[in-house]
Amino acid sequence: MFITTILTTFVLVKTLDKYILKSFLVPFLATFFIILFVLVMQTLWLAFDDFAGKGISLIFILKFLWYTTLLVAPQALPIGILLSSIMTLGSLSENYEFAAAKSAGISLQRMVRPLVFFAIFMSAVNFMFLNYVYPYAILKQINLKMNIKKKQPALALVPGSFNTEIPNYQIKFDEKYGEEDNLLKNVLIYDLSAKRGNNKIISAKKGELVSEEGSRYMTLILKNGHFFEHHEKNNSSYKQRQKMPASYADFDEYTINIDISSFAKDDLDDLNYTRNFNMLSLKQLKDTLPTIKLNYDEYVKARAKNLFLNVNAKDLYKYPDSLINSKLSLNLLDNFDLNQKRNIVNTAISKVDRTLNNIKSNKDSFKHKRKVLNLYDIEFYNRVAFSLSCLLLFFIGAPLGSIIRKGGMGLPMILAISIYVLYFFTNTFGRNLAEESSVTALLGSWMAIILMLPLALILTTRATKDKGLFDINGFFKKLIDKFKNLLPKKEKTT
Repeated sequence: MFITTILTTFVLVKTLDKYILKSFLVPFLATFFIILFVLVMQTLWLAFDDFAGKGISLIFILKFLWYTTLLVAPQALPIGILLSSIMTLGSLSENYEFAAAKSAGISLQRMVRPLVFFAIFMSAVNFMFLNYVYPYAILKQINLKMNIKKKQPALALVPGSFNTEIPNYQIKFDEKYGEEDNLLKNVLIYDLSAKRGNNKIISAKKGELVSEEGSRYMTLILKNGHFFEHHEKNNSSYKQRQKMPASYADFDEYTINIDISSFAKDDLDDLNYTRNFNMLSLKQLKDTLPTIKLNYDEYVKARAKNLFLNVNAKDLYKYPDSLINSKLSLNLLDNFDLNQKRNIVNTAISKVDRTLNNIKSNKDSFKHKRKVLNLYDIEFYNRVAFSLSCLLLFFIGAPLGSIIRKGGMGLPMILAISIYVLYFFTNTFGRNLAEESSVTALLGSWMAIILMLPLALILTTRATKDKGLFDINGFFKKLIDKFKNLLPKKEKTT
């Protein structure tokens, strides 16, 4: 009899595990592929203007979509687990299936155990994906986008900064507009084709890019502009160059034919960018970080040494008290006459201004080097932290589903989106703080886990004790009891 009971319980539990896994996998696969499709379409919509009507073949657009799918899959996986866990456990609670299992002596922890193992397995899958597939996908996608821009040089030009992709020219403009994004506003061009520096400068209020497929030239038509060229002879000295004449003129229309034949030699599958921080695996990041940190430390030491030499700190000496002249005033300037004071103050102000200007001129370079180091550090820690999001969001979604006791796509969808937005916001916020050196890279990468882990623990505890999400009655009861304890008790009269 005892053996029969054990066998019956074993078969029942095994059947229950299969049933719960099946109930979870069906909505998980459905939600995962729906979310994946939405994320891919969002990325395609943002990049649509770069591909539509640019002569890019369908096979390369499909490659771009494939690489995009690999990139967004690690984001879709946690959302799918969160939503399906709320839906599955909400549906089981709504249909009183959990109550039936509890009446048979099976606890909530035992019922969701197969789902816990599945969440751990998916976290491991997400980690492998982030460590190997994600770097490969971003490597291929970025190189594909850059090679497509080379095939269409007009795509490579971005407003607001000097564009150096086109050989022998530096082009800057304020805005790109028009149906084909080939019209430019407030154009400034440095013509470097003569290999003599920025001796030829052209500015115009408007510009138009004209390029035909297969042509080795791109035509830039400028309107309402100004032309300046500083003439100089080969091997001329600086004083001779100062005496050389310069030519300048205003124009209504000016045409420049730019040779872009070098772009046609590049294949769309070429890999020219391979060392970006998000293109490396954890092992490669670990090997690269020491070199970047060493270069950064050497740069900081060099700037500190330069500052030390500029302020002449090495000329300061500490004299023993026995050598101090008692006739000298402790205020050093009082020991000099007016002209000497003026010279000392002017020299000091000049050195301070020079030092401040030196610091300001190196400020952007310092921030850039620190930011690059932070990006590598953040990527290293975030690979592990983000892979654990599957497990974290499961321990939020599963107890939440059993508490709300509501299945389907309505309320679970709203809760899942709200929770993931909160997780994504805190993760992005932490990474941005770490990027700007406000917090360490380790803390910034794990901030979302640290902030949302208490929520997972609270929900899991309340679901295990079969309590609601908010025990309003219990809360007010405690307040009333505390208030009663503060009041003086009346003595009973006989």
